Amino acid sequence: MVCVRLAGLRPARGNAAVTTAEPVPDMDAEAPVVAPSTPATSVTCGFPTAPIVGLDALPSPVSTADGRTDQARAHEAAAEVLADRGDWRRAYQHLKAAVSLVRDERTLPSGVPDQLRLEVDRLRRERAEAREQSRRDSLTATWNRRYLDERLGTLRGDPGADAPVCVALADVDHFKQVNDTHGHALGDEVLRRLVDVMSEDLPEDGFCARYGGEEFALVLPGLAPADAVRVCEEARARVDAHPWHEVAADLRVTVSVGVACLDDGTRPGAPGLDAADSLLYVAKRAGRNAVAFRDAEGTVRLAGAAAGRRGIEAAARRAFPAS
Repeated sequence: MVCVRLAGLRPARGNAAVTTAEPVPDMDAEAPVVAPSTPATSVTCGFPTAPIVGLDALPSPVSTADGRTDQARAHEAAAEVLADRGDWRRAYQHLKAAVSLVRDERTLPSGVPDQLRLEVDRLRRERAEAREQSRRDSLTATWNRRYLDERLGTLRGDPGADAPVCVALADVDHFKQVNDTHGHALGDEVLRRLVDVMSEDLPEDGFCARYGGEEFALVLPGLAPADAVRVCEEARARVDAHPWHEVAADLRVTVSVGVACLDDGTRPGAPGLDAADSLLYVAKRAGRNAVAFRDAEGTVRLAGAAAGRRGIEAAARRAFPAS
């Protein structure tokens, strides 16, 4: 087995250890200069190591049963030696390199000083927070289009689902008029409140996501189509009954909604939303402030009090000309 000798390394100002990974300059050097790699002056993954006294005969990279390569073990050992000497900055660099080499990041080396464990925990929290923020809409704090597409893709591919996954698209009626009359700041407040109102009483695992502009998606896994229509009609009614006068004296806000199942229509990146989008515009053309859906026979209908409106058939023909 090929070994790398780490004991007795001496720092060379302006030089950096060079390895099989990308070289990283010596943090203490005035100008980063890459030195040739030799067995006597190198460690893996390109972090400064000199001087690290007490590390001896570390093996070449070989994966072990716990998922850590010997490269990772080399970094762990370097981190421990540096930590014992109080060089926390460089120790943390080595520990981060070790963690990045571990296939399962939940595996943390035993015997690592508490300070380093805390640093790794902080790093993981920051990653989790960054991931969360990348999936949230900055205005309304609800889920964004990225998260919506990810979840729909996962739900569509779930072979153990007991019921088809229903999705709905809701669009604020005459929202441009709200902005033009009351200003964009008030329009933003309307969208924030709308998310809160529509998110009430959603089923377990259901969620609301901002689809774009004043359009929102409701994802309702585990519900039969008729139950999904009922939930959406209740959400529409809550929006209609909300005390919008608290935001502006003469303000009224309503939404039009289209409800469909994932297998009703697809397009790459947004499974099942094509049919919901078409049904949304059926609701718009049939008078707005309504929920449009297809019944068990495939007939397009409006839910609740809007069921008796005239013009639904004409609106459906325009939305689905081939049906």
